Amino acid sequence: MPNPFPPLPADPDPGSPSPGPIASGPAPIGPLFIGNEIYRGSTYGRKHPLAIPRVSTAIDLSRAMGWLDHRVYLDSPTATPDQLARFHDRTYIETVRRAEAEQRLDAEARDRYNIGRLENPIFAEVFRRPATAAGGSILAGRLLAEHEGVIYNPAGGTHHGRRDRASGFCYFNDPVLAILAMLDGGLKRVYYVDLDAHHGDGVEYGFADDDRVLTVSVHEGTRWPFTGKVEDRAGGMARNVPVPVELNDSELAYILDTALMPLGREFAADAVVIQCGADALADDPMSRLELSNRALWDAVRQLATLAPRVLVLGGGGYNPWSVGRCWTGVWATLNGIDPAVPVTEDAEEILRALTWTRRQGQNPPEHWFTTLADQPRPGPVRDEIRRVVDTVMS
Repeated sequence: MPNPFPPLPADPDPGSPSPGPIASGPAPIGPLFIGNEIYRGSTYGRKHPLAIPRVSTAIDLSRAMGWLDHRVYLDSPTATPDQLARFHDRTYIETVRRAEAEQRLDAEARDRYNIGRLENPIFAEVFRRPATAAGGSILAGRLLAEHEGVIYNPAGGTHHGRRDRASGFCYFNDPVLAILAMLDGGLKRVYYVDLDAHHGDGVEYGFADDDRVLTVSVHEGTRWPFTGKVEDRAGGMARNVPVPVELNDSELAYILDTALMPLGREFAADAVVIQCGADALADDPMSRLELSNRALWDAVRQLATLAPRVLVLGGGGYNPWSVGRCWTGVWATLNGIDPAVPVTEDAEEILRALTWTRRQGQNPPEHWFTTLADQPRPGPVRDEIRRVVDTVMS
């Protein structure tokens, strides 16, 4: 398939000022990569599933592979309270800020806003880190409202966040904020596809009554938050594809060909937003799905052809090697590069330096160090998958 995105711009003349990565006027942009150094030193806590490095690993690997030029890297701003209030309750926003400033909440606030528990702990950057992820997605939404092109914000994808409550490691809902920025900027229709192992409940609820946004979530059907049943259409503009355990590459390809792509073509959106959580991969500890990262890369590649504007976000992913390799491969895919190549010496050094306290991290397999691409995981397409797709498309 030919690369659908514009090529990297040429280096400017050494003596002339740099025009920056964003073209003026209506010219296409991208692919652009949004990141921030806050993710390198920030952690939810030593025992939390998000204690591992994720975004910083994807940035470092992309650079080590020679795929991330400084001209297409944007530093994510931190969303302001006013920007967050486009979706979130102002009292809730102030509570998250207070939790960071005081490093504690009273019992009433903890229970009301679900902050300060194991799931959503209070840590040093409990406001700034999620607000930076949201700021990157808002920036992407605004840029894509003005320009065709593609933007990648792997720190995004916090799809469980509610208007006035933290949920599922998500304090703010950056996909909702990004889509609202697109709509506020004049786009008419946005197609949101969620590939995370967990149901994208916060985004579905955020747009349940908005016919400008079609949300589709592919997720493990018997996993937290135990929502997203196949018959649930959230007011009409939602589709849910709950899948059984051990979902394989062939089954995701079937869902893509018979549901996700046809729905996207019919909806004819101005923009597509892809939440690319890496927790559906076989090596991830937080689901019982069995995908290879190649299956996710192929889904991103195909879904990105459905609209002239594309925003790709991260999401779940709790094995430092599998999420870092997967998200680096997503960036390569968006640039028309095949990620299934041997890693460079610098990239291998980054992968060998990762550590993980879980049992799987004590004796990691050699291919986690020497290649980005998993071995394919094909298999039969089970009747249960076919029935779910038939219901979704009925």
